[in-house]
Amino acid sequence: MSNFNLTDWALRHRAVVLFMLILVAVAGAFSFTKLGQLEDPNFSVPSMTAMVIWPGATAQQLQDQVLNRMEKKFEQIDNFEKVVTYARQGYAGMTLTVRGGTSKADQREAWYQARKKLNDLSLELPEGVVGPIINDEYGDVYGLMYAIKGDGIGQADLADAAEDIKRRMLKVPMVKKIDVIGKQAERVYVEFSHERLAALGITPQAIAESLKSQNAMLPAGQIDTRGDRVMVRVSGQFSSEDAIRNVPIAADGRQIKLGDIASVTRGFEEPPAYTVRHNGQPVLMLGITMTSDGNIVDLGEAMAQAVAKIQSELPYGVELELVADQPTTVKDAIHDFVHALAEALIIVIVVSLVSLGWRAGLVVATTVPLVLGGVALVMLAMGWNLERISLGSLIIALGLLVDDAIIAIEMMVAKMETGWDRVRAAAFSYSATAMPRLTGALITVVGFLPIGLSQSTTGEYAGGIFWIVGAAVLFSWICSGIFTPYLAVKMLPNDLGKHQHGSDQYDTKFYRS
Repeated sequence: MSNFNLTDWALRHRAVVLFMLILVAVAGAFSFTKLGQLEDPNFSVPSMTAMVIWPGATAQQLQDQVLNRMEKKFEQIDNFEKVVTYARQGYAGMTLTVRGGTSKADQREAWYQARKKLNDLSLELPEGVVGPIINDEYGDVYGLMYAIKGDGIGQADLADAAEDIKRRMLKVPMVKKIDVIGKQAERVYVEFSHERLAALGITPQAIAESLKSQNAMLPAGQIDTRGDRVMVRVSGQFSSEDAIRNVPIAADGRQIKLGDIASVTRGFEEPPAYTVRHNGQPVLMLGITMTSDGNIVDLGEAMAQAVAKIQSELPYGVELELVADQPTTVKDAIHDFVHALAEALIIVIVVSLVSLGWRAGLVVATTVPLVLGGVALVMLAMGWNLERISLGSLIIALGLLVDDAIIAIEMMVAKMETGWDRVRAAAFSYSATAMPRLTGALITVVGFLPIGLSQSTTGEYAGGIFWIVGAAVLFSWICSGIFTPYLAVKMLPNDLGKHQHGSDQYDTKFYRS
């Protein structure tokens, strides 16, 4: 630090420093308003699942004839760490995990290759196997959830309303996808009396075979002409409940319509796979996932406007109710941070005014927003958002931001009290304290180094604490060498000398006490 004095350079180029100060203040305030706002940092889940269904198969058959084949496919794919499988009666599944430290691009490539391999394998699996059913999106988070309810509204009408609402919500900016939760699958039920079937000599298997053969979709061939090719199709697939009722059933050489011996009705899956209730009332739920580059607060505002318009056009009795509201949570977190910032500034100003005087106190207090502005610029440039980790990092850094400024201004005031002029005192403050302050800043940053460099999901989630705290304390050190002395020279009076030059300013009753 003895070869180059940053403060001396700054005081000899005051016009440049003033321009930089205004630029950091304005650009920092602009950057803070443009930062993305989330509840948690974006991070990738390093696992995907694949599931197969084989009705009637034993767990051993699934393991030998399906899972073992699937496992061999993954030996050809890079970046996979392990495969965990399980098999039960009629179904089986596996969880695939990539190695720690795999980049998002390599992880997406691994999922893509896995899908290709499994899709190719599906043609080789035994007849009757359903799948593999792949899920690599279960790490998505619902930022907003709306309950769709209606007194006296049937499940079918409620499901139709949910699909219409989903279609309209998908047009809202920053919406990645919307899941309808709690929607029951439709079924057609054929109910009959076993006693009556026995009297007619008809078995339930005969009814099932008749339904299956009538609704089968089979190739019927084609007719090639000189100018065209005509595809031949066999009609007869079911299009309504009446078509099912008219299916002929053989009974002792006679043909009987199914509707004459059984009841055919349309309904929903019984018992339902799952249901959703809100305040004790069965509802359908809409789970809204935001795009990775979105702002959850902006999404909440846009969605509130869209829901107000949709609600006014819904059928009578159908209502939308907000159930999970992540934007409000994020707003509250940012409000808490701003509140903590205000408290820190007040404490700094009061302590500085009491210990250093009102002019020096204002210099120190001005440094904090300047440093935060610089950090906001870095965050915007690096694509970091305001979320749980970054806000926590800034709150941690708040207690460190004023240290450099206080040390620099206190040393400058101490020298001015002995008769030094402002410029000379500021330059001495840098040469005497810059290296210790930089060392202290680096030691603070190194304390978070293991998290920042961790090649794991933990590092991806919480690694920002190292980079943001590091940017804050380093920019604070730079500020104390450029902006703090510039403001001090402008604001401090040149007549602080209470002692003759060369005397010991610490030889007072206050310091001795």
